Parts: sequence; C-alpha cells; structure tokens
Amino acid sequence: MLRSSLASPSSVARWAVAFYFLESASSVWGQLLTIGGVVASGDAAATANSILANEPIFRLAIAASLLAVVFHLFVAVLFYDLFKPAGRRPALLGMLFLVVACGIQAFAALLPIGALIVLGGTRAFSAFTVEQLQALALMLLNWNLQAYNTYLVFFGCWCIVIGYLVFRSTFLPRILGVGMALAGIGYTVYLYRPLAQAVSPYNLALGVGELALLLWLAFRGVNAARWTELSVASEWRGG
Repeated sequence: MLRSSLASPSSVARWAVAFYFLESASSVWGQLLTIGGVVASGDAAATANSILANEPIFRLAIAASLLAVVFHLFVAVLFYDLFKPAGRRPALLGMLFLVVACGIQAFAALLPIGALIVLGGTRAFSAFTVEQLQALALMLLNWNLQAYNTYLVFFGCWCIVIGYLVFRSTFLPRILGVGMALAGIGYTVYLYRPLAQAVSPYNLALGVGELALLLWLAFRGVNAARWTELSVASEWRGG
C-alpha cells in the first residue's frame, strides 16, 4: 500500500513534507528547547541540577533527537526520489549532504547520554569530585551544541542543492528554489560561530523560503505531467 501511495510525485512530496515536519518537531523540542535549554552558560552546577531534576524529560528529549535522525533519513530518500528527474547527480549530492548531516545529528544526540552517565555517580567516576563531574557534563553538552551547529551547516548545503534543483526543475515555481537556497545560506553561517552570533536570529528568518517550499509541496504538489516528462527524459539519457 505504501509503495502504491508513493506512485504519484505529489504523493512523494507530501510524504516527504510529513517526515520533514516530524523531524523538525522532534529536533526542536528534543535538541533546541530541552537539551539546549538546560545548559546554563558557564554554570556547571546549575546545569547538572537542572538535568537531574528533570531526568525523565531529559531522557525523552534524547530519544526525540535520535528519532529526528530517522525521520531525516526518510526525507533524504524521498527528496532524492522527487528531484532526481531535475538532475540525478545534484540530487544524489544533496542526499549525501543530508546523510552526512544525519550522522552528525546522531552524534550530537548521543553526547547528552554521556552527561547523564557522568552525573549518575557510577563507580567508574568515583575518583572525580562532584564539581569535576559537573564540569565534564557541561563540556559534553557544549560539544552537543557545537556538533548540532555543524549539522546545520551540512543541512544548509542540502537546502542550497534542493533550491538549485527546484529552480531548474520546471515542475515547481522557480521562486521557491531561490527561497530554499537562501534558507540554506542562512544555516551555513554556523560554520563560523562569530558570524553566526552576529547575524542570529536574522539568518533564521530566511527559513521562510524553506517553509514556503514545504507548504507548496503539501498543498499544491508538483506539476505531475512535467515531472513525468523529465523523469522519462532522465531515464532515456541515463541521468
């Protein structure tokens, strides 16, 4: 049944959007609001106390962050399938960018588990003082934030490639491709932290282009006739 429902390019688009929003919800709540929210800058004791006081929610946030990776892998495959008629090699490049991003996203989500282990008082860390363990937990959470920023860079590269594919596809309005590429540029500034801090949160406002593409795919879909024409032409010339 799933295979049958994915036969239409507009169905592929809507499945991709569904997984996209599931990933966004899981990542925003798990990583940005919960895991990122417990970090008290420069205060290891306050951070540790916040984690231990809300440990069940913190564990659930880690699970949500890892689940977001699964959703993102579905997005990678579905967007590749949707846009390969516009250019198989660029579509493959985009999928590779997102797969690498998913790997970094998963690594970032695993670091808070280390913070929980450190703060759990296991015998392996009995040689450390409480203050040292709290500092180590804060360091792991800071690494989590840095890794997540690196993930955003690769995600931004994927957005730029998808924007390019939308622009050249002819089965979607070109302006949506421009907006998606600009959203990607907004994410790539996290490659250089001082620049990201200088332009934040204005760079994230470019995400309106990302949202516009998703809403169009969800409610309007794609020009199926043009998509099929490009798909047949792509298969004929071998991509």
